[in-house]
Amino acid sequence: MTDLRKLSIEQLTEALVSFGEKSFRASQVYDWIWAKNARSFEEMSNLSLELRKKLTSHFDINPAEIHQVQISKDGTIKNAVRLHDGFMVESVMIPTSERSTACVSSQVGCSLDCEFCATAKLKRMRNLEVAEIVDQVVLIHRQSLEFTGRPLSNIVFMGMGEPLMNFPNVVEAIRKISDPKALAMSPRRITVSTSGIPKMIMKLADEKLRVNLALSLHSAIEHKRNDIMPFSKAFSLEEIKNSLIYWHRETGSIITLEYCVWGGINDGKEDIEALLDFCQDVMVKVNIIQYNPIGEGKFARRNIDAEAQYIRALEKNNIPVTVRRSRGADIDAACGQLANKNL
Repeated sequence: MTDLRKLSIEQLTEALVSFGEKSFRASQVYDWIWAKNARSFEEMSNLSLELRKKLTSHFDINPAEIHQVQISKDGTIKNAVRLHDGFMVESVMIPTSERSTACVSSQVGCSLDCEFCATAKLKRMRNLEVAEIVDQVVLIHRQSLEFTGRPLSNIVFMGMGEPLMNFPNVVEAIRKISDPKALAMSPRRITVSTSGIPKMIMKLADEKLRVNLALSLHSAIEHKRNDIMPFSKAFSLEEIKNSLIYWHRETGSIITLEYCVWGGINDGKEDIEALLDFCQDVMVKVNIIQYNPIGEGKFARRNIDAEAQYIRALEKNNIPVTVRRSRGADIDAACGQLANKNL
């Protein structure tokens, strides 16, 4: 049977009217599945028993469930989330003194082949459905209330998969997350992180979702980026830069460039100069990320001195720069480490 949450409000209304119900019942059901996050028809207490039986005979609700939880010494929580067909994805709750951030997945496995990322070593099995993405957010919201006593405040699409390769479902999930009649979270607190697919970046800008955009860059030298992220051979850095210019023009939102510095790979003077050049004409801020090893010797060496040189050069050129400390590395929950390997 069809998962009820795959229906639009219009389709839901049509279905209920065909059952002989009043059309306003659709709004009640919609409220249960998206605002109250009902995981069964039995929970829908303001619906008649007869209507609940009709829904049960025609539809399913297939909620994602937390299968396993790991807690880092720094408080980060990694969840292995079981989907209705038995596939697993991982999501992460990252608490700080001021906020709780959900890092959610968009694919089972990944469509891309970034050399430094554990998830990219997995075969992409399928895209996540809208409800499966929303379920991760709901589960982490409840987890934040349990462990920190405060609600979820931020969401990043930085888990397993490339969000822009699951474009329709990610966009619709964002609409559900920010819908005042559903989860009602501000889109300004949602960040979509991409490895860089120019036409999809522009398409996302056209959606006017008011979300933030982060680009995984790691080198502004063409051949080096192609070695680090082989799929990028299909898109020149000039194309990517133009898509970021388009993004800012259409949304007014500054882009975050995510950047790891590896010894012997992108730690030279020419690498810094290339990044400075890339940042010209683009409204960006740079986030220097501490790399989280996945057992690949080529990317094992973090060059702290080069990081400092990057920071000085960026600041000298009035380009905002921050350094992101790794969280959850001891449980393989940090950026680039999600790979279901503890299952």
